[in-house]
Amino acid sequence: MKFNWKKLAFIAMLTSLLALAACGGDNEDSGDSDSADGGESAGTLEIGVEAGYIDYVKSIVPAFEDETGIKVTVTERDLFETLEALPLDGPAGIAPDVMIAPYDRVGNLGQQGHLAEYTFPEDGRYDDLDKQQVTIDGKTYGAPFVIESLILYYNKDLIDQAPETFADLEALAEDERFAFSSESGRTTAFLANWLDFYSTYGLLSAYGGYVFGENGTDPSDIGLNTEGAIEGIEYATEWFNKWPQGMLDSTTAGNFIDEQFTTGKTAAIIGGPWSASNYKEAGVNYGVSMIPTLPNGEEYQPFAGGKAWIASNYAKDSEAAQKWLDFVTNEANQQKLYEDKGEVPANQLTRVTVAEAGDELTTAVINQYNNAIPMPNIPQMAEVWTGAATLMFDAASGNKTAEQAANDAVDVISENISQKY
Repeated sequence: MKFNWKKLAFIAMLTSLLALAACGGDNEDSGDSDSADGGESAGTLEIGVEAGYIDYVKSIVPAFEDETGIKVTVTERDLFETLEALPLDGPAGIAPDVMIAPYDRVGNLGQQGHLAEYTFPEDGRYDDLDKQQVTIDGKTYGAPFVIESLILYYNKDLIDQAPETFADLEALAEDERFAFSSESGRTTAFLANWLDFYSTYGLLSAYGGYVFGENGTDPSDIGLNTEGAIEGIEYATEWFNKWPQGMLDSTTAGNFIDEQFTTGKTAAIIGGPWSASNYKEAGVNYGVSMIPTLPNGEEYQPFAGGKAWIASNYAKDSEAAQKWLDFVTNEANQQKLYEDKGEVPANQLTRVTVAEAGDELTTAVINQYNNAIPMPNIPQMAEVWTGAATLMFDAASGNKTAEQAANDAVDVISENISQKY
């Protein structure tokens, strides 16, 4: 029988490769924390975070290493670039083991198989809303880390207290102090960037609109053109008729609002907690509260935003990744996050503690978040941002009726979903 030399050569090559891989694993098990190997072996972990979190993460890593014996490497990575690259970098072994993601990115990445499933600690750190942020199809893919919500800023030098209702804001619009000098009959008393669907949604939701049915999981049921949603669009249009024309420019409206507020020409605005440092730096004597009650008697219902820690499904040491997610979101480390970064923690136990401190911004975010709606985390949400991009402009500019604008937006979203999914 003829001997198969090719088969023998193949077996020899395979054996050599396996031996090299084993040697490589032995080197990684040495625990060299300077090696950014993406967690190639048990007992090591690479944490990839953007620059703003580097100092915070490095400050708590020593305690984690002492507690677990896991050697940690911290690398600076752009948040969105890291998430975009994970489907390719993960299999290639160059993605970090754990990272941070906005809540609306977690479900999609998890559903696609790029994230490891996560088990919540049974210590009461999360409620149902928190858990919903990182859950899709009954599976959990991250540990809630930070909560965010739109809130109301008001200038304490211009008004004595926070407006409690939109009727209060309408009364302010009649105050001559806030007349826009270059456009007769226009006011800057209250401003909100309602051209931006992220900001508009709280209004539409409070009037009965919704993105997807079944708590954001049914893309066949789009509720942005319900009778209530149309009523909300009509109410917003009334404000656009009072505002300067610059509020109809989607590219500059946000900057216009900030400029008017920081120069003392606006009494109240809707904005995010991420803007607080800019207003403080500008010297604005501002207060913070929940967004006032709408004319229909309902509370503003913005998207419940924030970030979660997630673990790559390609990390070799999944146990180490799970331990980090538990550790970084525990009560003590969430308290340190608040002290170092001023961000409101997702951990319910820590949230109670920081709320008791009485900080206006923290209290407003927590209270508004409790009325907020989790952003749908299914892939079809991407089509909503595109389809609803001009919804409010079309109505406020008079190009379409509120009903036409809503129906057209829903048609675009539906068509895009049917074509892509």
